[in-house]
Amino acid sequence: MGDLIVEPHDIFGDGVNIAARLESIAEPDGICISSSVYDQVQGKVGTEFGDLGEQHLKNITRPVRVYTVATSGSPDAATSSDSAWTSTWSPRLSIVVLPFANLSGDHAHDYFVDGVTESLTTDLSHISGSLVIGRHTAFTYKDKAGRS
Repeated sequence: MGDLIVEPHDIFGDGVNIAARLESIAEPDGICISSSVYDQVQGKVGTEFGDLGEQHLKNITRPVRVYTVATSGSPDAATSSDSAWTSTWSPRLSIVVLPFANLSGDHAHDYFVDGVTESLTTDLSHISGSLVIGRHTAFTYKDKAGRS
């Protein structure tokens, strides 16, 4: 939910930007929604939600509280409260692929290094029961010293 600008061949606005960022942090085949959407649908649809807390999304100035939609295949989907859903489920594997460094010194190869990071993130996200942090979040660490 948010302001939208609709043009003949494109859609712009904060709502579109937030939706794109939420898509990048959602589990494969999963759905994430913002708190403004949650406020509108909570109690009106027969779906349970898990609270992922406030997330810092790329190019969004303020943190956004994010909820995940519990589907029939989600852990503890039958749980009736949000806090119980989030406290009883934890992935067996949590991983983030930090951006690789281009050691060649040739900035023309940066696209290749970024592609390897994105491909590895995508491939790891297909591991059942795992939590892989989205590439947009990981790329906030690109070119930052002191990574461990």
